[in-house]
Amino acid sequence: MTEYERSRTMPAHPEQVFDQAANVGQLDTWLPRDLHVEPEDPPAVTVHEDRTDQDTSALLSARPEQMRLEWGTRDQGSYAGWLQVAGLDSGASEVTVHLSFFDEGHDPGQRTVADALDSSLRRLEEQVRMRTDNAAG
Repeated sequence: MTEYERSRTMPAHPEQVFDQAANVGQLDTWLPRDLHVEPEDPPAVTVHEDRTDQDTSALLSARPEQMRLEWGTRDQGSYAGWLQVAGLDSGASEVTVHLSFFDEGHDPGQRTVADALDSSLRRLEEQVRMRTDNAAG
C-alpha cells in the first residue's frame, strides 16, 4: 500500500471551502484534470480516468458535520481517499487530502500524485476565491 498526503491553507471559512469541495456537480473544477466524476445513485459515482481511458465504480460520501469527504473504488478496492477541512483561528481553513493506493498497478507514482494533489488544492482554492469574491461583491 502506498499513501500520499498534501495540505493547503485557504483564505475562507471552512464551511465555504467544504461546500465547494463537496459539490458533486463541480468536482471537475478542482479534481485532477484527467479524472471525471459522474454521479449515479448517491453515494455511487463513476470515475473516468483519461490516462487509462477506463471507468471505475466508486463511492463518494460527504460528511458535512465533520467537513470531510471520503471516496474509494467499489468493487476492486484499488484506492481510497479523503479530504478534510479544518478551521483556523484566523478565519482561514486548512484542507488536507489523503490518498491510499492498495493496488500497485493503480498508483501512478509519487511525482504524478504529488503534482496532481498540489494542482487540485490550488484549483480548489481558486474556486473558493471566485465563489467568495462573487458573494462579497
